[in-house]
Amino acid sequence: MAGIIHDARPHRSKQAETDIGPALEQTLLRSAATSAVSGRPDLGTLTELRASGLLATAVPREFGGAGGGAVDINRVVERLARLNPSVAIMAFQHFAVSSRIAEWGSQEQRRTLLPALAEGTCLAASAWSEPGSGAAKRNVSSTAVRRSDGGWVLDGAKSFTTTASVADLYLVLVRTGEPQEDPGSGYGAAGQTFFLVDARNPGLIPDLSLDLVGMRGSATGFVTMHGCRVGDEDRLGPEGHAARIIAGVRESGATLGAVAVGVTQAAFELLVGHLRRRGGLTSPVVRDRLVSLATRVESARAMVERAGARSSADPGTTTLHSKLHASMVAEEVCLEAARMLGSSGYAVTSDLNRMLADARAVGLMGPTNELCRELVASTWPN
Repeated sequence: MAGIIHDARPHRSKQAETDIGPALEQTLLRSAATSAVSGRPDLGTLTELRASGLLATAVPREFGGAGGGAVDINRVVERLARLNPSVAIMAFQHFAVSSRIAEWGSQEQRRTLLPALAEGTCLAASAWSEPGSGAAKRNVSSTAVRRSDGGWVLDGAKSFTTTASVADLYLVLVRTGEPQEDPGSGYGAAGQTFFLVDARNPGLIPDLSLDLVGMRGSATGFVTMHGCRVGDEDRLGPEGHAARIIAGVRESGATLGAVAVGVTQAAFELLVGHLRRRGGLTSPVVRDRLVSLATRVESARAMVERAGARSSADPGTTTLHSKLHASMVAEEVCLEAARMLGSSGYAVTSDLNRMLADARAVGLMGPTNELCRELVASTWPN
């Protein structure tokens, strides 16, 4: 793909990096607190993430990646989310784009982009949502019009794009044909197509004016395309069949539930640490409440692991269940932790408030919890 620069020499495969070193761990914790106040991504943290080797997780070994599957992706995302949920969701989007290119990309796209995605010299983002498109993305108004030379011109506006302004590559969902619902997918519509757009394309303009309550360091904002020229070689997958690609995302087993589990675990550890310092762990009532919370954390983690293993009869539905369950558990555990902390949890400076806002954000991320319920219900015969 034009514009993405990487070392064209053969790349050596690397083992899956699922551990976070102590230096990056401290950086992630620090930037989670500062970004919660500033509402901006921490560029230094992203530099360390790029160099950590973690971004290679979802890239096949033949292209210099770690060759990790959904289990590896979910584990990396959970570990990041325990420290910094905003960075975790950025990594999750990077893994999603990497996986889609590995599965649907042309030979040239895989050869050019996957090594850079593995190295961290290319950070990827998804630009699917837009005002009025609905949670299921069936009414996308952004368009791509074919030029006489075979290329395309993209126009439209995207909202709630994570990693906006700091990504090097965007996977953009647009309409290339007449809008038609695709009853078989439940997400997206016939006539929609994906394009890979270099962030340096002058027709693509990111905007971080969106001020979120949670995930404040995730660089989630708007992306506008105005006369954005791309080549047909930048199209990902068949023209008009983006819904098929979207359906495969759900079947993969990689789940945003992993972000929720990481947030839940962090909130639980914060609560236990506070109670230990105050001598509260000696109370049988407190210990009983903590065991109940710990069991909920483990139930969410088990469902996320089952989704990643794709061991159920219907992996796609299990992935939806994992996102629903884990995000609901995250909110419930954070709220219960706030009650148990009492006035300590009510202070503006309490990290628990940030965790609760981040937990709520997971339920709003695509597919939203509302859409997850619709998709699960659609699998039942009338």
